[in-house]
Amino acid sequence: MAHRTIPGTATACSLLSAATVLTALTAGPVAAHGDGDHHHEPAPRGVQVPEVSAEEVAAEYDPAEAAAIGREHAEAHARTRAAAENTSDYPQTTRTNSLRWLTEDQRKKNAAFAPKEFGRFTEFFPSPDYGVHIAQLPTGKVLLFSFEPVEDNPNRETAPTQIIGARNAGRAFLWDPRRGTGPDAFTAAHPPVIDMPDGRGEERRAPFFCAGHSFLPNSMLGVFGGNLGGNGGSGAKLSLLYDPWKEEWLRQDDMAVGRWYPTVVTAADGRQYIFSGQSERGWGTPTEVVERFPAQGRPVPMSTGARMLGDPVERLTVEAPFRHDYPHTFALRDGLIHALGRDSDQQWAFDPVRQTRRTLPNLPDDPQGRKQQERWYGSAVPLPNGKLGPDSVLYMGGDANDPTTYLLKDDTWTKTGARAFGRTQDNTLILPDGSLFTVNGAPDIRDYGNGPYNPNADQKYRSTELREPGGGWRLGPVQRLPRGYHSNAVVMPDGRVMITGDELQQIANDPDITDDMHGTVEIYEPAYLHRGERPHLGRAPKKMLRYQQHFTVGSRTAGEVERAVILSPSTATHSVNTSQRHLELEIVRRGQGTLELKAPPSPEDAIPGFYMLFLLNEDGVPSTAQWVRFGPPRAG
Repeated sequence: MAHRTIPGTATACSLLSAATVLTALTAGPVAAHGDGDHHHEPAPRGVQVPEVSAEEVAAEYDPAEAAAIGREHAEAHARTRAAAENTSDYPQTTRTNSLRWLTEDQRKKNAAFAPKEFGRFTEFFPSPDYGVHIAQLPTGKVLLFSFEPVEDNPNRETAPTQIIGARNAGRAFLWDPRRGTGPDAFTAAHPPVIDMPDGRGEERRAPFFCAGHSFLPNSMLGVFGGNLGGNGGSGAKLSLLYDPWKEEWLRQDDMAVGRWYPTVVTAADGRQYIFSGQSERGWGTPTEVVERFPAQGRPVPMSTGARMLGDPVERLTVEAPFRHDYPHTFALRDGLIHALGRDSDQQWAFDPVRQTRRTLPNLPDDPQGRKQQERWYGSAVPLPNGKLGPDSVLYMGGDANDPTTYLLKDDTWTKTGARAFGRTQDNTLILPDGSLFTVNGAPDIRDYGNGPYNPNADQKYRSTELREPGGGWRLGPVQRLPRGYHSNAVVMPDGRVMITGDELQQIANDPDITDDMHGTVEIYEPAYLHRGERPHLGRAPKKMLRYQQHFTVGSRTAGEVERAVILSPSTATHSVNTSQRHLELEIVRRGQGTLELKAPPSPEDAIPGFYMLFLLNEDGVPSTAQWVRFGPPRAG
């Protein structure tokens, strides 16, 4: 969420569908705008920023904001907020024209990218949710969740960050790709109705937006924190589980502290560790308390039939004094949780068993050359490490002025190449073949290149970037919408990438703002899906596989398989994705229509839980995945 919210009024939604309008916009050529330059072609002008008086700017000026980012920057923010207040509406014609322009611009630019080498963007369709949070579930469905909007003008804050009471509510939906891309492919999966401790006594669906999340070994999604409302964003103590098998939310005991923008990671013991987040006191009060779920002595759920209600969250003795929220945290194969803060001097390794913390070297960047001392919402990835679990992290983004990527390995940071340009709000994914794919991005929070709350974006941030294993970066095709703050992406079991998120861009390009389809989804097909037939992967074990165990899978193309890999399903928000993991599996023996594979060495290598198993041929083309799971967790 933004640190400051402009009040707005909720808008009624009808039951109309946007699918027809989107079809019209995506079919056939549309007149192009601009000079055709790939990186700097301007988008069409949107709503003009109205003039504002000095008195109006003074009324919006926030001394606390000035203390954090400087008087000049704070005055610019105040001017933008005052201008947004003077904008009575955001016309449907502007939204429609913008989407039409982006559609044709994408078609024109991507004609230069051969799918066999760069992949291609395919479907683009409406969604009932903004997708501020996203999780690829082992049922094949994707969970999207966010908030009930309080505004449909992209020049204003859409989220109920500052709202106290019933209008501060969450929502969630499931997308089933097997049912296509129409409205019927989505079903509501809203959080439970509760009475938040805000003194209002007004029940509403749990406001769990801007929480943190990761998977338990049985693939329940643990969601911790949320928004209590007011004071720039106050942390909620919410602790919820989403059961993908029964498709229901289960409320657990509250955490010890409120958390807004926390990070959650699952370790080798199968438990979830919760770091940072703004406390219940409001923005600027990140908590140092570290908690875990379930508490020691409580069983870690392994069965898909497990039902957990009212389980406690446990406070640890070790603290994590992050100055800023949403640190990148990864459970590496050394058994430690490597927690990489947004500030260069806040890099730590936590031992979840001994409950200790040690300091890692500072990130070797130069804070003096950045817009702010801390990095805002760049991505980080635990790099593939062959048949072993990850022992290094690639940290990138978080500042529009710094395209450098940084590698943490053996407690040492090194600069390791650069992307085409610096960006924040990006999502970087590990693909089944071990390559990396970066999508989404913007110059800053709520700033697409022309100041906060102006949806006219710098078009270069629509360019994707690709990195071969161990190689350099290269620009790829452009996505339809620019997507910055709250953008998300996940790898699906068929090897495609689902992209969504960024409520301001979605409503600024909504073909029908009056309907119930508030967001959009775009699909990217990586290059490997354009290099010939897929290998076949048939049956795979449904039971839990023990580490180092040999197991057999069916394949009509066993003789063509070069590699067997597992890729963990990911769950992401705010450029934080702690669940990613990619391992090679040893091919022990080839049979007639079968392959004998060997499970990973230990829980430290492959965190207990579900994985997508892919078979790849010599051209790197993956099969459609089968789900396998490994366990049990390391005893705590």
